[in-house]
Amino acid sequence: MRGIFAAGVLDAFLEQDYRPYDFVLGVSAGASNLLSYLGNAPTRSYQVITELATSKQFYNPRRFVSGGYLVDVKWLYEESNRRFPLDQERVFNSVPFIAAATNVATGRPDYYEITPDNIAKAIEATASLPLAYKETPCFDGGCYTDGGVADSIPVREAYRRGARDITVILSHPLSYEMPKPKAGWLMKKLFAKHPNIGLALAKRAENYNDSLQFIKNPPKDCVVRVITPPEGFPVQRLTMKKALLDVGYEMGVKEGRSHVNHLTGKLEYRQEECHFC
Repeated sequence: MRGIFAAGVLDAFLEQDYRPYDFVLGVSAGASNLLSYLGNAPTRSYQVITELATSKQFYNPRRFVSGGYLVDVKWLYEESNRRFPLDQERVFNSVPFIAAATNVATGRPDYYEITPDNIAKAIEATASLPLAYKETPCFDGGCYTDGGVADSIPVREAYRRGARDITVILSHPLSYEMPKPKAGWLMKKLFAKHPNIGLALAKRAENYNDSLQFIKNPPKDCVVRVITPPEGFPVQRLTMKKALLDVGYEMGVKEGRSHVNHLTGKLEYRQEECHFC
């Protein structure tokens, strides 16, 4: 649900027809948000989150206790397309769209370009939360779980692909660092059948914080522009109250407008606003 912030940022970009990117790269909910951006569908991600992701068809603890899904990712994707159809031609005639998912066999991230042929499985795979979603989406010779397990912030992959002016939208305030798991051994035990996933989960905080360090100290030939929720961002992973989601969305819209206005010269950064000056 913290993806509501990025939904607001990207809607602000669409509002100002801001499309300067050579390619986009998303993980989990971030990949879903990018579909609406590439499809020029303002407010679609907001509607998906506030109307569908808050429903019992998607998130249902009782269903989980009885052996079903905690979150039904496939239903969310299919219902989103039924309720809020996208202009597929616009999506795929835009810039390349790359998503990340965690390979079940290796525990490492795989990055794949989303195409008309793989889009359904690809979006399902990148958001397939371990344990919470009991399917293991497979396509192109691999089987996958949530991309955030192995690479929550794929800024280093963007750099590896040649990007030297990178915009990162985070779902936590800039001060956040992911704490190390208190029971890494439990992750390994829960995923005994897929030991590399257990190992990836145990190392998730380390990988996440390494990405933050890259953002804060990028290579000399690279500029990283970071858009983050403000301190006090009220939305948590499982926030279901629409009033709080609305606040998070409006925070995203405000930060997205501010970002574009600063880059186009309509506003100048004050020192306290320029995170890495």
